[in-house]
Amino acid sequence: MFETIIGGFDLFFSPLAIALTFAGILIGLLVGALPGLGPLMGIILLLPVAISLPPLAGMGFLISIFVGGSCGGAISAILLRIPGTPIAAATLLDGYPMAQKGEASKAIGIALAASSLGGLVGGVVLIVAAPVLAGFASRFAPPEYTMLAITGLLTISLISEGTFVKGLLACCFGLLLSTIGTDEFSTGYRFTFGSHHMLNGFHIVAVVVGLFAISEMTFQMARDDLMDKPKLEIARPSLKAVVQTLRHWKNLLRSSAVGVFFGSLPGAGGDISSFSSYAVAKSFAKPEEKYGEGAEGGVVATEAANNATVGGTLVPTLALGIPGDASSAMLLGALLILGFIPGPEMFLMQPDFVGGLFLVYMASNVMLFFAGILAAPFFIRVLLIPKAYLIPTILILCCIGTFALQGSVFDLMVMLGFGLIGILFRLAKYPLAPIVLGLILGPILEANLRRSLLISRDGYWIFVDRPVAAALIVIDVVILVGFAVVSVRRWRAAKQSCGLDPHMRD
Repeated sequence: MFETIIGGFDLFFSPLAIALTFAGILIGLLVGALPGLGPLMGIILLLPVAISLPPLAGMGFLISIFVGGSCGGAISAILLRIPGTPIAAATLLDGYPMAQKGEASKAIGIALAASSLGGLVGGVVLIVAAPVLAGFASRFAPPEYTMLAITGLLTISLISEGTFVKGLLACCFGLLLSTIGTDEFSTGYRFTFGSHHMLNGFHIVAVVVGLFAISEMTFQMARDDLMDKPKLEIARPSLKAVVQTLRHWKNLLRSSAVGVFFGSLPGAGGDISSFSSYAVAKSFAKPEEKYGEGAEGGVVATEAANNATVGGTLVPTLALGIPGDASSAMLLGALLILGFIPGPEMFLMQPDFVGGLFLVYMASNVMLFFAGILAAPFFIRVLLIPKAYLIPTILILCCIGTFALQGSVFDLMVMLGFGLIGILFRLAKYPLAPIVLGLILGPILEANLRRSLLISRDGYWIFVDRPVAAALIVIDVVILVGFAVVSVRRWRAAKQSCGLDPHMRD
């Protein structure tokens, strides 16, 4: 473990890597603070830039956007009662009341400090757990990787917004997209329709920019608040926030542990961890702390969990190549584009790079606090800019970034096409994250499934003969059965509720 970190020193301690990590934190805080954007959108918008940089500098840029974006949503949640991202929704429960009492600076300072410290706790777990998990997974063969990919796809489909069936259908759509292009085994062409542009399939950046950024900006334009300019107090948090946060150290550690746990589960994400940690903190709190009325502990619990989730979600992403959520899926995609295959092989063959990633993550959490303290007044002023000016800027960035990938107009057409698909999926309430997961994990799943069947002499029995693969099958079955039972109970409860006498329901 220490050798891995020491090996990453040379890669991380370069002016470019440090400067981009700091820049990523600032951009992450900014996109996190702006309602409707968030860390995922920040990663997507800057992905074309990151993949043109040296690998560690580029990944440091994206990871720090993830870290900063996970905290930035607290600023608008505290000041506007509008969380910049869903993962900051729980922060407004006590953050906004603090702002109403004239303690906005204190609330933002505590949010920054708790996010930074929670992220560092998540980083310690990442550094300790990821190599152990990767070491265990080094004994995996194609059957185990096949089942891991299926488990990741199932859990994302189950926990994504919308129904399970819609999540699965979106996942299947992503898998279908992943088959477009040249077959790795037979070198035949699949679904290319005679176009040389499609020999390598769709570029993942063009797909995700279209699905998420174009569709989101379209929905933002459809609202009637384009010229709204909120009235805000310019808060100025101070360094004393660290002391104020450490007064709740038990809450901080407990909430960080909750965040790491949920982050390590594929599909759980920061919003579940922040609400869970808030519920746990409130259950341990004394009545005089008055959770829900401006309690410091409430802000500490949610923000510590948010950023600890980032460290937790990077554990399966780096060690197994199974992303924990949509943001880490984009990081996984960036690693693949840069030529790195996350998993045991990366820990074995590129330990210096892995050590550099660990250092980037820890440094970004340290930078988060100081950058947030210095730049918070600026981010608050940005919230005053009407969306009518922000949306065209973001759309122009999307077009420039996508075109710059390969200098191809075809990529722009792909971006716009998937923008339309994203709009239709959202109107029909289909989740978008499983499409990206299907597109990223599809080639991994297909390659390992075909290798498994080539190795096997008994067809699909190879997945039952191997203990780890068989255990993953059992886990998948338990997940499916458990979810089916819960769905049936909810359906019956809803049916009984509809069948009640109207007077009784009133």
